[in-house]
Amino acid sequence: MSQIISITALSSISPLGNDPKTIWENYQHPNTCFSEQFLDHQNTCVAALNSASQQEVLALQQTDIKYKSLDKSVLYAMVAARKAMAQAGWEKGGSFGINIGSSRGATDLFEKHFQEYLTTGKAQTLASPTTTLGNISSWVAHDLQTTGPEISHSITCSTALHALLNGVAWLRAGMANQFLVGGSEAPLTDFTIGQMRALKIYTQSKEEYPNRALDLDKKQNTMVLGEGAAVCCLELGKKENALAFIEGIGYATEILEHNISISAEAICFQKSMTMALQNTPLSEVDAIVMHAPGTIKGDLTEYRAIEKLFGKQLPLLTTNKWKIGHTFGASGILSVEMAILMLQHNQFISTPFFNQNSDSRTIRKVLVNAVGFGGNAVSVLLSL
Repeated sequence: MSQIISITALSSISPLGNDPKTIWENYQHPNTCFSEQFLDHQNTCVAALNSASQQEVLALQQTDIKYKSLDKSVLYAMVAARKAMAQAGWEKGGSFGINIGSSRGATDLFEKHFQEYLTTGKAQTLASPTTTLGNISSWVAHDLQTTGPEISHSITCSTALHALLNGVAWLRAGMANQFLVGGSEAPLTDFTIGQMRALKIYTQSKEEYPNRALDLDKKQNTMVLGEGAAVCCLELGKKENALAFIEGIGYATEILEHNISISAEAICFQKSMTMALQNTPLSEVDAIVMHAPGTIKGDLTEYRAIEKLFGKQLPLLTTNKWKIGHTFGASGILSVEMAILMLQHNQFISTPFFNQNSDSRTIRKVLVNAVGFGGNAVSVLLSL
């Protein structure tokens, strides 16, 4: 990259918690964040926000009467964005840009409005504006009173990292000095769970680890859905208050052969990682936070792509989906958060299923991967 980008703040609300101390502590324990909810006509394993985070969302919702009609995906993003802006020292009412995307958007609210329409034959007045995909960034911009550009998009599960790419592009082009980027997802709804079951990728396991992300020997798909939001503040140049620096970015899209699959050796990941690492020797990459959703093919194809690029000298490999499930459009920035925590603490966070000797490894550079349906991959190289 021609110019370094600083991440000067990162905030999230997820099944791990909503503050860095709690999130790091939860990463230190082998327990998962899964619970059961009755969804799609049966008890379903999910990763939901804890009661403290739910109370924080409720408290925000009560600060403005207009917020009572908003979907949880919007409210989660607003909670995270308020904290990130304060952490970075950005002023309310500034002209920074916002790009917060979502794979599904206002799923819960859309389902409720549609069900009401089927029952009564009438749609509520606010049904349309509160369920559009642009809803998230628009309301975050309103809440923060920013006058800069605001963008929303859905690029399925790589949405959040595509938002990061957009922010980097705006900054490097000189079109903005600061950009707030991220993703938000509230997919714990009947229809969303039903869709994942129809694809035959949702977990049926009742074991201690129902999501076996990065278990390359599993015999069944084990994806679990989680909810949450994460955003980070980007600034051009090497800032003193930076949590981490973006050293490289890469992206690639495969030609569709099937609605949800990617090639056997994930060519899209090979290309995105190669692009992100074009100025970095492979030996300098200490760890990779993989997309690894817990599906048989998804985990294995990404692993093969990493093998193809790195050969026998593999970096340390990990993912957080065995612990918090797949948060769809928010997952990429939650993976960035995991990477930054490892960099800050110089400590690798492993999975229960993929063992590597990490005792002597220093964590100085971490690659983060994400990919969505159809093979739209993004890779981001972070360093301290």
